[in-house]
Amino acid sequence: MKLENIQVYGLGNAIRCSKFPMAVDIGKPNNEITDTVKKLGSSNKGEGHDTFLNGILVQFDLTFTIKAWTEAERYHFFDFISSQSTMHRIAKFDIKLQCNEYVTNNTINEVERLKGIYLETQDKENYLRLLYNVPTGFQLTAGMTTNYRQLKTIHAQRRNHKLPEWREFCKRIEELPMFRELCLGDE
Repeated sequence: MKLENIQVYGLGNAIRCSKFPMAVDIGKPNNEITDTVKKLGSSNKGEGHDTFLNGILVQFDLTFTIKAWTEAERYHFFDFISSQSTMHRIAKFDIKLQCNEYVTNNTINEVERLKGIYLETQDKENYLRLLYNVPTGFQLTAGMTTNYRQLKTIHAQRRNHKLPEWREFCKRIEELPMFRELCLGDE
């Protein structure tokens, strides 16, 4: 798992807007993190008190295995900006470099063998054999957009997950600016 090129947008503005429900004069709310802001941000999922977290946008490049991508795509945690493509580039990848440490050498060697056959023949059936034998430990990178509210949900659901890349991802999002204070209620 790699999380790179992280950019956070709208943090101060979202904090300021979180104070609107109690404001009479909307010129007075500021971006200071108060106990109320922390309470709103760390409220239980589904209560709706944490909607201001939607305004804290996060973009990053995420490298996950196919197994983790399959799980990520089941939920609406992220919006894909763009991603690497096995459909377009499987015959160009260095299979060994793309696989995580759990993929066996036998598997890597077989996929490399199938890649060689496809490159030699350019046959559509050989392409499909290559494509469908890529292991779930094959890693691909995608540019993602999400927000603190979605990341809060991911953290709650995935911090103790069986896949180590989900646990690592959760540790990394805890390092985002003010994430712990706003989403987890930590000092």
